[in-house]
Amino acid sequence: MVEKNPMASFWPQMIEPFRNFGARLAEWVAPVSEASSDDAAYRIAIELPGVEEKDIHLSVEGGVVTVRGEKKTEREEKGETWYFSERQFGAFARSFRLPADADDTAVKAALKDGVLTVTVPRRAQAVPEGRRVPISTG
Repeated sequence: MVEKNPMASFWPQMIEPFRNFGARLAEWVAPVSEASSDDAAYRIAIELPGVEEKDIHLSVEGGVVTVRGEKKTEREEKGETWYFSERQFGAFARSFRLPADADDTAVKAALKDGVLTVTVPRRAQAVPEGRRVPISTG
């Protein structure tokens, strides 16, 4: 037996706009990045202005490159008749799944002018993602 209540369809409609709010907020706060590749390597450039090297943690696990860190920026200006102070604090994380031919054992990173560049070389031959397993009868 199914109960039909006019209010039952009201709540899902109210909640739906907020269902993915957390994911959208995380994308908005996450640092801007771009990915590119050539025949030799994959490159990920992530804008991290004002973030020091010691505040960045880069890891590779299970074919995923993850960049985590914390931004601590302060700006203070003073004049004869005015004063302005601005602070930005916050943690961030960004993850990128690597393609099958990426060599995740040889990842390198460099931080220059507020841009972190992660370089992942390509393997000479792609590692197969899977194989067909024969099924025996009997």
